[in-house]
Amino acid sequence: MSEQPANQLTDSLIEYPCAFPLKIFGQQQAGFAQAVLEVVTKHDPGFAAASMEMRASKNARYVSLTCTVSATSREQLDAIYQELCDHPMVVMVL
Repeated sequence: MSEQPANQLTDSLIEYPCAFPLKIFGQQQAGFAQAVLEVVTKHDPGFAAASMEMRASKNARYVSLTCTVSATSREQLDAIYQELCDHPMVVMVL
C-alpha cells in the first residue's frame, strides 16, 4: 500500500479559472458593502459591483453579501479569504 505524497494532499479539487461564490457576513453598518467591495476588487479587478447580492438577517442586525469572483488560483482565493477575515467589519466568510 502506497501513501500519497504530502503535496498531493494540498491539490485543489477546483478547476481554475472558475466562478467562485463567497458569502461574507457582518453587522449591519454603513460602509460594510463598500469595504467588502474594495477587498474583492483588489483581488478580482473584473468583479462587477452590481453582481453583489445582499441579504439582511431576520432582525436586520446582520447582513450577508454574496460575491461571485473569477477565481484564477488557490492562492488568489486564499488571499481574498485572509484579507476579508482580517477586516474588522467582517464577522465570517464562507
